[in-house]
Amino acid sequence: MVRTVIGGLLGGIAMFITGFIFWGTPLSALAFSRAGDEASANLQAAMAQALTPTGTGVYIIPDPATAQGTILYGRGPVAQVFYNSSGFPVMDGSALIGGLILSLIVGVLIALALRFALSDFASRVRVSILFALAAVLWLHIGQAVFNHAPWGYILYLAFSDFVALALAGLIAAKLMEGKAGIARPDDTLH
Repeated sequence: MVRTVIGGLLGGIAMFITGFIFWGTPLSALAFSRAGDEASANLQAAMAQALTPTGTGVYIIPDPATAQGTILYGRGPVAQVFYNSSGFPVMDGSALIGGLILSLIVGVLIALALRFALSDFASRVRVSILFALAAVLWLHIGQAVFNHAPWGYILYLAFSDFVALALAGLIAAKLMEGKAGIARPDDTLH
């Protein structure tokens, strides 16, 4: 069990590092579209005026819950805005600490699932890869399919999470493999 927990913690660290590589470096520019400084300032002012009174949240714009909103939504343009009425640092230390803790928890959960469900390395590897693929297809690619989310961002997000989840599972599977299956001369059965 100790190897499982260690494998999960190391897998969680690998997930965290993978997330940093994909999202904390200039590589993340592949996922985002950019608005210029003037457009950004105008949009920020419009959001502050229109959304701050209702507060932080996720907004569908225009809101299709009304007849007028449905017409406007059909015409476009449309947006789904993750809005925070307060600012925060680009590299927020508390988010990094929270992200590391979350990565460690997820890594241990992956390792425990692999340990309790499967007994051999090859099966753990196959399941790690297939579940990572299933998770990103449903959770991320589903957003592009069901909600018309931008494919470029979604594919980048899905790939980064697939790599992180699969890596966590592979590391845990490898550490659980340990010495099982290696017959040592002093291991005799009587």
